[in-house]
Amino acid sequence: MNDFLRQVASQTGTTQLHGQDLETIQINLGPRCTLECRHCHIGASPRRAEFMTQDIIESLLQQLPNTACHTVELTGGAPELHPAFQRLVEALLSLSLRVSVRTNLTIHQDPGMEAVAPFLRDRRVALTGSLPCYLEANVDRQRGPGTFVRAIAALRRLNDLGYGITPELPLDLVYNPDGASLPPDQTRLEESYRQRLRADHGVEFSRLLTITNMPIGRFRADLRRQGAEERYFALLKESFNPRTLDRLMCRHQISIRWDGRLFDCDFNLALNLPVTTDHPDVSALATTPVTRRIATGDHCLGCTAGAGSSCAGALAA
Repeated sequence: MNDFLRQVASQTGTTQLHGQDLETIQINLGPRCTLECRHCHIGASPRRAEFMTQDIIESLLQQLPNTACHTVELTGGAPELHPAFQRLVEALLSLSLRVSVRTNLTIHQDPGMEAVAPFLRDRRVALTGSLPCYLEANVDRQRGPGTFVRAIAALRRLNDLGYGITPELPLDLVYNPDGASLPPDQTRLEESYRQRLRADHGVEFSRLLTITNMPIGRFRADLRRQGAEERYFALLKESFNPRTLDRLMCRHQISIRWDGRLFDCDFNLALNLPVTTDHPDVSALATTPVTRRIATGDHCLGCTAGAGSSCAGALAA
C-alpha cells in the first residue's frame, strides 16, 4: 500500500479509491509544445514528435456518444499544433459536447496560428491558459525568457475577441507555485491576479485555478537536484485533506493519451499508470466502468494537500 492510500485508509477506513461518475474526458493530443516549462509533468517540448493518429481519433469519436461524458478537454503539449485540431473540435461539437482547450497562451502569438483563436471564438470553445504568476520574472523563470510578454499579448488579443469578457467565452488562468510549496488560497489569489493584470496590463479573465506542483516529471527532477524531494513529500503528506477526496478529478474523468491508452488522470498518464481494466484502450472507452478502482501512487498526495488540486483548480475551501 502506498503512502496516499495509507492516508485515505486512516481517514475513511477503506484501502481503495473508486470512480464516481464521468463528467469529463480529457484528450491529450500529443506532447509537442512551443514551450519547455520547468514544472511540466508531461515533459512537453518543441522536440517531441508524438501525435494522436487519425485512426485513434476516429475510434474515439465512435465511442464518445456511448459515454455519459458532457465535457471534452483538449490538452497536450500544445493541442493547437495537432494537424487535425480544428476538425476534431468541429466533430466534438457536432456530438453536442462542451469543448474546452488548455492552451499555453503564447502559441496564439506564433506565425501561422492567427486563425486559431477566432475559430475557437466563433464556436464558443472555452479556454484555460497557463499563467503561473502575474509577475514577469516568476513566469519567465518557469516557462522561459520572454514568455510573460508574449502571454500578455495573447491575453489582450483573446480579450479583444471577447474571451474573459463575455460569459459565453470563458478564459480561465492557471497558477502553480514557483517551487516546493502549496498554492495560496484560490479566492484571494484570484483577487490579486485580477487587480494586477487589470491595472498593469489591461487584461481580464474569468477565473483563476490554483494547481499544486505534482512530484513527477521535470518538477520531481528539480526537487531531487535541490535535495528537496523528501521534504516536499513530507509537506504533501502532512497537509492531507480528506475533504478533497470526493472531488478528486480521477473519480470524475478519464484521460486519453495520444497512443489511445486510457488513464484516470493526466498525472497517471505521465507516469504510464493506465486504468485498472483488462482493456485500457480507447476502443473500450464506452465500456470502461465509471466505478473502476483508481490507480494510485504517492504522487496522488499532491491532489489532496491543503485545499486540494485538480485541472479545475482547488477542491475544498
